[in-house]
Amino acid sequence: MSNGEDAAVVSEDLLSALEVIEQQPLKDRASSYASLHDELARRLESNPGENRSS
Repeated sequence: MSNGEDAAVVSEDLLSALEVIEQQPLKDRASSYASLHDELARRLESNPGENRSS
C-alpha cells in the first residue's frame, strides 16, 4: 500500500472508532475517548516524524 492508501485506511478506522464511541451512553464516552487518545499517542510515538506534513 502507498502512504496515501495507508492514510485512507487509518482515517476510515478512526471514523469507525468515533462512530462506535458516539453510539455509547454518555457516561461511557469519556473513557472510550481516553482509550482512543492513548492508542493514537502510542502510534505517533512509535513513528516519530512519519506521516507528518510540513
